[in-house]
Amino acid sequence: MGESMAVLLPDRAGPLESVENFRLSVGGAESNVAGALAALGVPSAWISRVGDDGFGRRLLGDLTARGVDVSAVAVDPHRPTGVYLKEVGGTTGDRHDLGPGRSRLHYHRRGSAAAGLSPELLDDPTAARLLAGARLLHLSGITAALSDDCLALLRALLAERRSDRLVSFDLNWRPALWRDRDLSVLPPLLDAADLLLLGADEAEAAFGTGEPHALRRLFPSPATVVVKDEARLVTAIGRDGTTVAEPALTVEVVEATGAGDAFAAGYLAGTVRGLDQRRRLRLGHLSAACALTTHGDQAELPPDSVVGALLDASPEAWAATRVSADGIVSPALPAAPTTAYASPTPRSAPVAPGGGAPDPRPAATPALGAP
Repeated sequence: MGESMAVLLPDRAGPLESVENFRLSVGGAESNVAGALAALGVPSAWISRVGDDGFGRRLLGDLTARGVDVSAVAVDPHRPTGVYLKEVGGTTGDRHDLGPGRSRLHYHRRGSAAAGLSPELLDDPTAARLLAGARLLHLSGITAALSDDCLALLRALLAERRSDRLVSFDLNWRPALWRDRDLSVLPPLLDAADLLLLGADEAEAAFGTGEPHALRRLFPSPATVVVKDEARLVTAIGRDGTTVAEPALTVEVVEATGAGDAFAAGYLAGTVRGLDQRRRLRLGHLSAACALTTHGDQAELPPDSVVGALLDASPEAWAATRVSADGIVSPALPAAPTTAYASPTPRSAPVAPGGGAPDPRPAATPALGAP
């Protein structure tokens, strides 16, 4: 449950005033997670509000095409669908150019349809049916910052404790949204979840620490707190102090957008499937790695046999695994180490905006806290 927006992507690098054309896409943390869960074979629904406009119709069409149930998305006749623009740094020499490898998101979401989410949603028959049948409800800190009504809705949902439903909560820190709001409302929401997902850098900015065990002490109630630290290691800490840490895969990154949401989807898919903690973290890493090797927020995972082999790999084989747009090379795969799994339609790395080539250097997956 949460807001998604139309996204305008520039046709070239450089300051916005130099851009001639934008390409329309869609984005949003919670809907990205829903789409990635559907791709992982987990039935999912997205609950939100969109405007009665072309951007709203595009959102609903795209999510339906991904296999997400959007039957409980309300169409608001008065408020618009939110929009954000992406600015990509380049080498134009303009003093307003962000510079190579840097980007900035410009949000236009104040007064959006999704900001009208409120506890009244719980009286909607379709939304109530989906919530009643859900094994897991995924929320984020973005929703809490959109409006007082959105905050009231999250509080109502988190107060409804049910033994047959897990609630996961991703911090998804957006400092611009909290500039004029009371940040003290956020920690109680996070502590009321069953599964808490935090980026160490985000937590440092919001709460003054990114250290996993310090965050575990700060949020004692969730059954599991999952923290991605600066060393590209994801740590899961149980309420009893049990700690499992798993390093990220090495990836030739094409586009970082959506990797954090893909990690969340992989981890949550592993949770509802009853995988142990290490395999949940690995499925999150693998999902994020595949998202990093393509443009856009969604990516296809390899066949189940490949996924299973990687989840069961030894620590040494996992550490030696390499993921790129051309496939996966790993000693854990049956024909390894000399061959690789490749997607039936391998994705080559496109030319970056402005004519530059994408950075071919391997990077570990930024599992949480993507833009």
